[in-house]
Amino acid sequence: MLKLKKTIFSGLILLMGMHSCNDFLDIVPEGVPSIETVFENRSGALRFLTSLYSSFPNVNDFSGHPAQITGDEAWINEDAYNTPIGFNPAGADVARGRQAVDGARFNYWPSLYIGIRDCNVFLEEIDGPRDMTETERRQWIAEAKALKAYYHFFLMRQYGPIPIIRENFPVSSEPEDVRLDRKPVDDVVDYIVQLIDEALPDLPVLVDRDTDLGRIGKAVAAAIKAKILVTAASPLFNGNSDYAGFVNAKGEELINSSFDPAKWEAAALACREAIDLAEAAGHLLFQFENAFVPEAELSDTTLLKMTIRGSFTDANSNEVVWATTGRTVSEAQGRSMARLLFGDFKDLFALRTVTSLHAPTMRVAEMFYSSNGVPIDEDVNYDYNDRFSTTKAGDEYAYYILPGFTTAKLHLNREARFYASLGFDGNRWYGQGELDDEITSVVRAKAGETAGVQTTNNDYSATGYFAKKLAHYRSAPPASGAGGTVNYVDYDWPIIRLADLYLLYAEALNETKAAPDGEVYQWIDIIRQRAGLEGVVESWSKFSTRPTKPTTKEGMRDIIHQERMIELVFEGQRTWDLLRWKRAAEFRNRPIKGWNIHASATAGYYNVQTLFQQSFSLKDYLFPLELNTILNNPN
Repeated sequence: MLKLKKTIFSGLILLMGMHSCNDFLDIVPEGVPSIETVFENRSGALRFLTSLYSSFPNVNDFSGHPAQITGDEAWINEDAYNTPIGFNPAGADVARGRQAVDGARFNYWPSLYIGIRDCNVFLEEIDGPRDMTETERRQWIAEAKALKAYYHFFLMRQYGPIPIIRENFPVSSEPEDVRLDRKPVDDVVDYIVQLIDEALPDLPVLVDRDTDLGRIGKAVAAAIKAKILVTAASPLFNGNSDYAGFVNAKGEELINSSFDPAKWEAAALACREAIDLAEAAGHLLFQFENAFVPEAELSDTTLLKMTIRGSFTDANSNEVVWATTGRTVSEAQGRSMARLLFGDFKDLFALRTVTSLHAPTMRVAEMFYSSNGVPIDEDVNYDYNDRFSTTKAGDEYAYYILPGFTTAKLHLNREARFYASLGFDGNRWYGQGELDDEITSVVRAKAGETAGVQTTNNDYSATGYFAKKLAHYRSAPPASGAGGTVNYVDYDWPIIRLADLYLLYAEALNETKAAPDGEVYQWIDIIRQRAGLEGVVESWSKFSTRPTKPTTKEGMRDIIHQERMIELVFEGQRTWDLLRWKRAAEFRNRPIKGWNIHASATAGYYNVQTLFQQSFSLKDYLFPLELNTILNNPN
């Protein structure tokens, strides 16, 4: 065990419910007697700084992240869930209402407090190296503070009120001194914002994408601040009377039951600051260019679809403000893709790396707008009541659906984000080995077909839908066409995109005004225009049964919520949004549905099946603390 002169970690061990600190820091070589040795020079300090990012929750881990497959956005088939091979069923457990205190799923409490502890160690010791400039030292201190802020934020977002760890405990601490109370959410937010404000002046405006992608600059820190303040202003933590009487050991109210409009005003200012800093750093909404695919001349339709997919997966996407780095997304792609046919290579995408387990739900398929840019149940021209009946796709859908293919009417007359984000039976799937959009592969998802249920394994979509958006278009079969596995093109999973900030700003502005105005519309319309849609006011006035909906705060709030769920689908945002909006009970008490994937004929396949009846209650808005954590620290 390391002999640390200035700090002791027993306090955090009690806080985390841990029993040992033998696994303290991988960065300290075996046999090194003290932490000071690590900070003798710049290179050791840099390695320690880099290690601070290792506590970061892996958002592209569908099995291990609390915002993936824990809600109603995607579903795991029952065969795979009941006999889990190669993935952790924790997310599927939560989605099925099987969260528990004893053996709590997604127990990030220990690992994130380890991350906070390590940030404190870094801040205590960074004065040690003498072979670095003071400007660099200040920048690294700012990075550590911003990471410490983010780790507190992640814990607060998951657990609500949490202990604040301003510094590590001195060696003389008594056990009772380190059994910390949970602090009111407002106090936690104030502390996080304080850390970010201290960090911002010393962070760089520009972060080198080639050498430092993923490290925190001004835009990232400001975006974290915007996220925390929007979360704090949202109904879960702002005037939530459901938590009246929820107090800590000292009797402090942990979640303010009185609504404070000033929180939305602070959130709006923070969102604007984040946007300004992101744009100053060169971030802008992504546009896919034909030059990216010199092998073929692409149609405008394909370019639009690839703009939507590429905003998340393309290495050229400067829209990404912050991304995780060094963590492969191959498994995430394999779980999201459909197995496709390629000429004579009939079984290449039936390989074990394409599992198709991450299945979007019918609810998500219905969520996307009509081609007129309004909800399908509001569109005056959309036959909503007959959406599950079948018809043949016409030639006008040639870049979306195989012409002449019999499919559900639900799949016709939809916006481009529907076709860019989802794969489904009969759908044209650009890329994955075919770069000429005139001969794009077609998804065959009925039972026994290439993308459908196979009798030999549990790797299939539970609903008949596939999360196409998450697959890089150049991930493809082996060039030889014989054996092997898919050649996945890796990408850095975005944590925050510029589009996310635009929509947060629209939301915050709407909440600060008596009624929405041009400023509110501006930020949502930028996103809609990129998706090939008219502005909110134009679309609703022309095509909605509720033409005045965008003119009221409540109506615009509903539009912004749906726009976020569409634009950020599958990115790990929906779960947090539904929780902070206090709308999770509205969505997660409905049945999960999909097509009859076990049918091999069209007539049987296009029948809607109920896969599971979800149940969500008030207690589920916050994740439970693991039992051992409570036993070790009753406070």
